[in-house]
Amino acid sequence: MAPSLPSSGGFLDPVITTSNTGHTSNAFDTPRVGKTPVAGLSTSASVASSRPQLSQVDRLRLWRHDAIMQHHYNSAEYIGDKILALTNDPNDAFWLAQVYYLSEQYTRARQILLRQELDRSVSCRYLAALCLTKMGKWDEALTILGERNPFQGSVASKVKNQDGGIKLEASMCYLRGQIYTNQNNFDRAKECYKEAVQVDAKCFEAFDQLIRSNLLTPKEEWEFIKSLDFVESADDNAELVKALYTTRLGKFENVEVYKEADALLRTTYGLQENGDILLSQADLLFVQCKFKQCLELCERILEQDKFKFSVMPNYLSCLHELGRRNKLFLIAHELADNHPDEPVSWLAVGIYYLTIGKVPEARRFFSKSSMMNPYFGHAWIGFAHTFAVEGEHEQAISAYSTAARLFQGTHLPSLFLGMQHLQLNNLTLAEEYLQTAYTICTTDPLLLNEMGVVFYHKNELALAEEVFMRAQRAAETLDSDPRGWLSIKANLGHVHRRLGHYETALGYFEEVLRITPQDANIYSAMGLVQLQAGYVVPAVQNFHEALGIAPNDPVASDLLKRALEETVNRDFEDILEDDGVFDSELEHAKELLGDIISFPDTEPEMHHDQSIEEGSQMEMSD
Repeated sequence: MAPSLPSSGGFLDPVITTSNTGHTSNAFDTPRVGKTPVAGLSTSASVASSRPQLSQVDRLRLWRHDAIMQHHYNSAEYIGDKILALTNDPNDAFWLAQVYYLSEQYTRARQILLRQELDRSVSCRYLAALCLTKMGKWDEALTILGERNPFQGSVASKVKNQDGGIKLEASMCYLRGQIYTNQNNFDRAKECYKEAVQVDAKCFEAFDQLIRSNLLTPKEEWEFIKSLDFVESADDNAELVKALYTTRLGKFENVEVYKEADALLRTTYGLQENGDILLSQADLLFVQCKFKQCLELCERILEQDKFKFSVMPNYLSCLHELGRRNKLFLIAHELADNHPDEPVSWLAVGIYYLTIGKVPEARRFFSKSSMMNPYFGHAWIGFAHTFAVEGEHEQAISAYSTAARLFQGTHLPSLFLGMQHLQLNNLTLAEEYLQTAYTICTTDPLLLNEMGVVFYHKNELALAEEVFMRAQRAAETLDSDPRGWLSIKANLGHVHRRLGHYETALGYFEEVLRITPQDANIYSAMGLVQLQAGYVVPAVQNFHEALGIAPNDPVASDLLKRALEETVNRDFEDILEDDGVFDSELEHAKELLGDIISFPDTEPEMHHDQSIEEGSQMEMSD
């Protein structure tokens, strides 16, 4: 027979005791700290004579509660044991077990809670299962909780907590989700976490697991938020709680809805300097590739709370993107010294080593971080990146595959898998993984850019152009930093070059040069377009510019050699009739290239398209 749900949202079943004085009271009123009076009793001297007197056991219970609240666990254990001996009350047994749990004596707590007379108490069963999870006995814990929620659809489940606390049913669903997570049954874990939040939206632990562990896709996150009854769970705080939860969602979709929630929290509730609200803004800035602004915002948060671990992944990634080696060194050492048991500390060390180019050391610390918390996505992605950086594609693919299995709600592992196969020229597998990522997230400009590259290499140029244009629109919708997505414009230029739209192609390359005037690849690309269009003189000038920036660039050298060979074979009188400058430019280019290239009798096979296009793709960020 399924146990009945307690009406209280707290841990205890509401057992009422009667003291020797005849006063009836709840023996487990809210614990007091310091001189907080017992609930319902006046401390005024004028009414002292009429005040009900506490029994001897009630005073011992208050002593026990004060000891718990002030973290005097030895005192609480000592007095709690005597209280249980005096009363043999199930609630006193529960509170003694609670003391054991708080002092990490899980076996002793379990021994008390699994006594036959306590088996019918839902609170005791929950705490017993919690102890078993701390002991790593996941199967036993699941046996006590049940594989599914026994209260689903019951009348008790629909009863609203009068005290505003979290429903115990929701906590049990969350714990069930924790068990399934540790059993690597992520589908069941996701359902349990969702059920916990649906039972009571105040069960933030379950909501946090869904978001932080990437168990929901961006679309599923927004649909889930819409399905929650915040009024039922949070009463007058419904608007506040919904806005808070909305700011935690992914930033690739519904950016305007997020901004509305953020504005509400800042203007109506005055939370503009709250760390979590600022962190949600930093998340958006990171997605927008606005790394400098994101870094500044993260530092504002850390001024309030120096070791706010949730901000560290964004903060560390921005330091890496901006090349702030000294700052990374300091923060990594500070975290490792002060919080060696936190996975994010060793993530920081790994990112530092990756930034300074010591890849094997970075890999070791990313691995350490992931072993401390097997569900820490940033560590898994960093670990896989170390193989990708060294060109170890097979190992990178294996690591990204593990991340894809663990974090099914994020498109990034599948995206990186597609990028690895693209580098191996496995176009079919690359397209398959990128399409998988696309089913999860349809608005990431980087993903759309990589899909366009696949179509380009498959010679599906019209489709490539369409996807690159969608990538550009997605970047604009996100209000991204234009410098973060120059590869999209460059790739559009290459598509139009292949289509023979030379003027359009040059227009895209010129847009890129306006933002990054020292990009040798773009000068080479413009020269190639002009060479194909028959404009040899400006082509030579652009190859010359490319070699001025990168003197050892083999692509620019080869293209310039071909341009010069083509020029030699032409009728110089016709070419130079209106342009007397070309002679000096030609001689200058020959002098520049004299020690770099030779002029063989046979023409080499050309592979310039692939080289330039690969160079124009956006590099994978951590």
